[in-house]
Amino acid sequence: MPHPAVRAAGALALSGAAALAWASLVEVRWYALREVTVPVLPAGQAPLRVLHLSDLHLVPRQQRKIDWVRDLATLQPDLVVDTGDNLADTHALPSLLHALEPLLGTPGAFVLGSNDYYAPRPKNPARYLLPDARLPLPAKPTALPAGELAASLRDAGWKDLTNRRDVVHAGGRTISLVGVDDPHMDRDRFPAPTTPPTPDADLHLGVSHAPYTRVLDAMWADGAALVLAGHTHGGQLAVPGYGALVTNCDLDRDRVKGLHGWPGPRPDAPGGEDSTWLHVSAGLGTSPYAPVRFACRPEATLVTLVAR
Repeated sequence: MPHPAVRAAGALALSGAAALAWASLVEVRWYALREVTVPVLPAGQAPLRVLHLSDLHLVPRQQRKIDWVRDLATLQPDLVVDTGDNLADTHALPSLLHALEPLLGTPGAFVLGSNDYYAPRPKNPARYLLPDARLPLPAKPTALPAGELAASLRDAGWKDLTNRRDVVHAGGRTISLVGVDDPHMDRDRFPAPTTPPTPDADLHLGVSHAPYTRVLDAMWADGAALVLAGHTHGGQLAVPGYGALVTNCDLDRDRVKGLHGWPGPRPDAPGGEDSTWLHVSAGLGTSPYAPVRFACRPEATLVTLVAR
């Protein structure tokens, strides 16, 4: 009969193999639609449905993800907000535009992420445990068609919020927007206030790919009622009962995904009177070099805005 230590080691190895199989074969393709309600609209207004997409990291062979995203149009959102990292392959743009095509007739806004500009590359997973997991760009990075992607979305009528402000009309409302380029690449330049401002706006939204605290502070100070971001993948690998190990930015782990307040508690919680709402999407994809998720399903979110 095997020694107890050998049996324990075997059981541990079997559990690890089962977890890896689940993470790489099942959960990474187990797409979830989350739904949250945020009380931010002026009193008496009807609900406004915002579809928040992020971190598709699409490669052309991911037909199931493409079909799933196309089907989101059946939700009939009033507004679509895409917080970047759409691409993971130099040939993925046609597949991405096909995935988004049923939604492009809906008012929308977007920012780009690092994996819209440059293709992902292998990285030691242990780097994510460092205070700053970023690597410098190689001398000749593999460029992705970020310019063509942005032009295609602008041509469809979506608002490009790359370090700029804009206004969108959706669901019978006027919504002012402020966005930044990817803070993870230090490309963010917070735009100056417009002159004159938009006094007739029903709502002011902030949009960023990565929820770095400097950007969240700027959007909170700018008066954004809700900030939408992605980038974190919800930690991608979570420990049941503990949560995400990392956020891949300077955001705290408690806010790695879902609906929260910033800089304090949620505005509807005690002590949150001076906070704004923050929604961080866990996103729909992963790097092709780390195609696993554990206790953190890939997701898109229908954010229903209601009257305060």
